[in-house]
Amino acid sequence: MKQQLAMQLYSVRTAAEEDFFGTLKRLKEFGYDGVEFAGLYGYTPDEVKKMCEDAGLVPISAHVSLQDFSECPEKVVSDYAKIGCRFLAIPWLNDADRPGGECWEDTKKKISRIADACEKAGITLLYHNHDFEFMPYEGGYLLDAIYAADDRLQSELDTCWAAVGGEEPAAYLEKFAGRAPVVHLKDFDLSGPLPKFLQQRLGKKGEGEKQLEFRPVGYGMQDVESLLAAAKKVGAGWLVVEQDNPSLGKDRMTCAKMSAEFLCDRLL
Repeated sequence: MKQQLAMQLYSVRTAAEEDFFGTLKRLKEFGYDGVEFAGLYGYTPDEVKKMCEDAGLVPISAHVSLQDFSECPEKVVSDYAKIGCRFLAIPWLNDADRPGGECWEDTKKKISRIADACEKAGITLLYHNHDFEFMPYEGGYLLDAIYAADDRLQSELDTCWAAVGGEEPAAYLEKFAGRAPVVHLKDFDLSGPLPKFLQQRLGKKGEGEKQLEFRPVGYGMQDVESLLAAAKKVGAGWLVVEQDNPSLGKDRMTCAKMSAEFLCDRLL
């Protein structure tokens, strides 16, 4: 089965705020098969489902903060199930909620309750990393401890942040064979010294942070061909383009189009 391409709507958030349905239609025209949500822009689940159907896009997944989940995970999961999402992802953990933080034990309980609600709805719960998860913790990474919180929690590896965190993202992705149904394709350019936590971990010297510029996929430092092959190998059916901020003098929608144009003929 050919890999399918989705857009994380956070990447085109200003366009989505101005014209949600029009943005969906344009993404379909660019070549995207589906979308991943980061909020519903004030629309009801039924309205969002209808707009996706009319635009010809699959509502594949959504990012939902631990805090938004925690108030009533059953209601949150039910809303996204109505839309048709097959996956929900926790996209971030605050300092106190992370492994070793003062609220970590409570976080593990929350993750399990969210996983319970997802399981009942036939939805797979994912965790989406940034770079802090690659800090050392109990002989591994913080990310290892997060995934160990509940064996139902699967991976939505962000390939940019894995690289910034010090891993070779295609090789690291293979660690999640059978547990990575969705992968974030994110390209970037870096200049300057290593991030401070990496200087400490790797014993390197240098001052300051690297300058990180997000790029359309195919226009940065990522070995995209290797990422596509690794994603295929681990069983990822959905590849989600995410570009936090536009670059190269282009607006958000133009960057989204550039990524789709680069990827559509390369999907395996």
